[in-house]
Amino acid sequence: MRKTLFIAFAAFTLLLAGQANHTLACTNVLVSRGASADGSVMTSYLYDMAGFMQPIHFYPGGEHEPGDSLRIYGFHAREYLGSIAQVPRTYRVVGNMNEKQVSIAESTFTGRSELHNGDGLFDYGNLMWTTLQRATSAREAILIMDELARTYGYKDTGESFSIADKNEAWVVDFIGKGEHGEGAVWVAARVPEGYIAAHANQARIRQVDWDDTENWMWAEDVVDFAREMGWFEGNKRDFSFVDAYDPVTPTSLLLCESRVWSVYRRMAPSKEFSDEYWRAVKGAEPYPLFIKPDEKITIQDMIGLVRDHFHDTPYYTGEGIAAGPYNLPYRWRPIFFELEGDTTRYSWERPISQPQTGFSFVTQARNWLPDEIGGICWYSVDDTYSNAFMPMYMGMNDVPKSLATGNSLEFDWESAYWVFNLVSNYAYGLYNFMIEDIKEVQKEVENRSHVMSSAIDQAAEMLYESDFERMREYLTDFSINNAEYTVERWRELGYYLFAKYNDRYIREGDELRPWPQGVGYPQDFKRRAVEERPGYYDVRWREPGEPIR
Repeated sequence: MRKTLFIAFAAFTLLLAGQANHTLACTNVLVSRGASADGSVMTSYLYDMAGFMQPIHFYPGGEHEPGDSLRIYGFHAREYLGSIAQVPRTYRVVGNMNEKQVSIAESTFTGRSELHNGDGLFDYGNLMWTTLQRATSAREAILIMDELARTYGYKDTGESFSIADKNEAWVVDFIGKGEHGEGAVWVAARVPEGYIAAHANQARIRQVDWDDTENWMWAEDVVDFAREMGWFEGNKRDFSFVDAYDPVTPTSLLLCESRVWSVYRRMAPSKEFSDEYWRAVKGAEPYPLFIKPDEKITIQDMIGLVRDHFHDTPYYTGEGIAAGPYNLPYRWRPIFFELEGDTTRYSWERPISQPQTGFSFVTQARNWLPDEIGGICWYSVDDTYSNAFMPMYMGMNDVPKSLATGNSLEFDWESAYWVFNLVSNYAYGLYNFMIEDIKEVQKEVENRSHVMSSAIDQAAEMLYESDFERMREYLTDFSINNAEYTVERWRELGYYLFAKYNDRYIREGDELRPWPQGVGYPQDFKRRAVEERPGYYDVRWREPGEPIR
């Protein structure tokens, strides 16, 4: 559906004006079965990169003959890197979840510079997708990633992976060896039942329980390699992956651990987690790897966690001079800045929700349902605070065209990426007004998805027993039609916002008269303007010779 090219051109111009330099900014939350309200295992993932557009990933899976190979392409540039031996059976992948309810997400921590520039076929993106094609459980996925890195080489920097299935969730801190060896060094910790974890571009695993092989996994040389490189001395029981491979800095605390604090303080307010650690106070206690939430977590809670601007704290980004007159909670990149004549390095805040999110998802794995029904990837694109998450069942045979269409260089009304970006970018100019209209539609379409998915579960479970292929068609139809309905509602929302707030007036109702009301400015903004130029805005007669500028 198309209306006027002028609206598309205007939105495209606004988007280009708001794009910023690339800053790694991904965030993950992991929830164990015992911590979720319905007994599902959940993870969340925000892929934040300026100017990045990734169509939803879909791999059909299948049977393969001996001698078959798999072509490997780079995650970002999609350049051909080489081929690896194929396995006899691969599994369907939708987004970053497969038909066995295994999901993998990541946040880049970069780590020691000496370990960059490794040689091999695998970067973090194609490593995740290849593993998802092959893994039937989270534990198996961890071992597959290790094997692929050792066999074919890993050339990327450090990553914290969230790897989950219908029974378990694991945090994996993983980094290659650069020019100093083959494969990668890593440690993996299972999220205890009843607990949650979070990470955001900073490695988080410190001490490892070497005696507990049920809940901990590791590369055999993770300690020895650190010793060889001169990053660790002493007894193995005192080894810390963070200290050896990704030591914290004021930058990583302010920009990364702040997000962990944001998740933990909201999910366990009774613990009163101090802000001193992420504010880089020397000697402050690090946040634990896992916490027990005060209450069980729902899928709606998970979505709410990724829509955070440090709300209800002194660090809320929707207030103050940096938020502008209309309470915009975002700070345009670059995130670091300096002042002329000042040697201090400054940084804007970095809340979880960001304008440069390419795509995001919340996965839900449910062990009481067949895998095709139990696995749902709640998927969306663009800024999480002003988007809508749409359920994609793992039994589906295809993906919505609007989520698989488009690129970051050409505006396309058929692409969900551009539809959501049009709405959010137009709203940034008059945020505190428009966001309320957006949230109203967001609530409408997400509530619709949650209500309908409950009914879909029941109907699909009955079909599973009687007609398996019809069940898959049913899940496909729902996932696609519901997503396309949501995207169409967002197109309509874009038209509505453009007309309602045209020229920064607000048109209420359907009448052409009276004239719409101007939005104006808040009192504190007007006061600052007057104080900046005393006498300039006065409406009065001036005496001859009195300053007029």
